[in-house]
Amino acid sequence: MGSYFDGSQSGPYFDGSQSGPLAGDPRMSGRVPGAAGGPSFMGLQTSSFTDFLASHSPGLLPGRVVPSVPAEPDPRAPGSGFQAVRDLPHATTIVAAVCHGGVVLAGDRRATAGNMIAKRDVEKVFRSDEFSGMGYAGTGSVGIEFVRLFQVELEHYEKMEGRSLSLEGKANRLAWMVRGNLAAAMQGLVVVPLFVGYDEDTDLGRIFSYDVAGGPYEEQRFYSIGSGSLFARGALKKLYVDDMPVGDAALACVQALYDAADDDSATGGPDLPRRIFPVIASITADGFRKLSDAEGAQIAEQVVQERLTRPDGPAAALRNS
Repeated sequence: MGSYFDGSQSGPYFDGSQSGPLAGDPRMSGRVPGAAGGPSFMGLQTSSFTDFLASHSPGLLPGRVVPSVPAEPDPRAPGSGFQAVRDLPHATTIVAAVCHGGVVLAGDRRATAGNMIAKRDVEKVFRSDEFSGMGYAGTGSVGIEFVRLFQVELEHYEKMEGRSLSLEGKANRLAWMVRGNLAAAMQGLVVVPLFVGYDEDTDLGRIFSYDVAGGPYEEQRFYSIGSGSLFARGALKKLYVDDMPVGDAALACVQALYDAADDDSATGGPDLPRRIFPVIASITADGFRKLSDAEGAQIAEQVVQERLTRPDGPAAALRNS
């Protein structure tokens, strides 16, 4: 059975336009009438868990329950909804770099609330399924909901269809979920993910970025999101080499996060006294692998040690050899 999200079927699935046993009244949107004549709980014939949840408990979806905010809130008012949203913990910088046979994803650990540090040890890099992962920047609580819902979404699709989505299909599915949060984003609850994965068809790592209205946009070689993204991308421009090994790509990502933390107060660098280091993951033909605390500490300590003698980081070659 094809899927709208992996490009093998045009138009919405189960919208009544299909022939065969799944054909039906398009007004039912894929629902099978229950005993009482209405849609039954198990009657929604869809491979999308998000659609299933929306049909029965839409309030559980991220961004669907948003506190009312005045049309023109005064940001100086301590009790205003606008101020409350602004003071929620926000995750910051995520970087990704394509490497030999896969892709590396890394994120700093700081979360900020306004001009304060809310948490120092937040994890923003997660496994989506065996061959993909994501990081997020924006409102922390909403971002975690997105991560969990997307994980279930991919598992549900695989169980219903008997196969996993293609990497592009996963990226499109995530874009649809991001677009569903647009109303909440307009009130300040913004979440922007960075999705990466290993493409089994091409044996390559791929990176997809988003905006608050969806996407996806495929990025080449490397990319970064969050408040320190400009500084991180600037660093990667000088450090990145095509087809670099996984270890070198992880080192380049941590160097980029260090540069971002050097110029952006909302991005946290390696915290040696507290033993808090960036979260790093690689996704290759062997699947998703999150580096252990010891491995992450080794890379971060190497970067910090080198910065003692060269505070601005490694120097790029001025001329090509």
